[in-house]
Amino acid sequence: MVKHIGIVACSSEGAALCYRTICLEGTEYLGRHAYPEVTMHNYPLSEYMKYIVADDWEGVANLMVSSAEKLARIGADFVICPDNTIHQAFDLVVERSPLPWLHIAEEVAREAANKGFKKLGILGTRYLVESPVYPDKLKAAGIDYVLPELEERERMNDIIFDELVNGIFLDESRNYFVEVIERLKEKGCDAVVLGCTEIPLIVTPEVSPLPTLDSTRILARAALRKAVKED
Repeated sequence: MVKHIGIVACSSEGAALCYRTICLEGTEYLGRHAYPEVTMHNYPLSEYMKYIVADDWEGVANLMVSSAEKLARIGADFVICPDNTIHQAFDLVVERSPLPWLHIAEEVAREAANKGFKKLGILGTRYLVESPVYPDKLKAAGIDYVLPELEERERMNDIIFDELVNGIFLDESRNYFVEVIERLKEKGCDAVVLGCTEIPLIVTPEVSPLPTLDSTRILARAALRKAVKED
């Protein structure tokens, strides 16, 4: 029995990439044109942002739990959230959620360990990069990490919220991400976490100076494995 995947969406571009990955790659497990049942629910990004900016993670958790409750009522068996930043509320969510969840950073850490990476650069929103979301999971997996400099975090944050979440992908912004990754490489990183679910839409493996850990697709693939009971 293939499980029904619930997606708690936040920003549209990252959630769309996650959904599309599940549908396209589901055929590898289930055959031509086949993939698990998927249901997505989202509150507007603006609703999340008012709590994120206020550092109110209880407010973020309330939205995530509400989405999970709606997904449970429609029949989802478990939940994923293709948004790294709001995983800061994860511990508040799972204790109240009617459904089990996969943790995006945990799945990325597992993938990094499987590939033998030892030191990761972390890209994402300023809220994500300055949070314990990735450091905690990477430490648990025995993996070191490096954060971009403050100026780099701020510039990436602006690109993400002014451009990427709105479906705007500029060469200038792609080049900036590549420059940041190059500097992380110089600091000894052997791979980089694309820790905003929109970054894979602008930074591809072909342009990155380091191997990329695409958090969006890693999460989608983990959900597929769970749905078809391969884990």
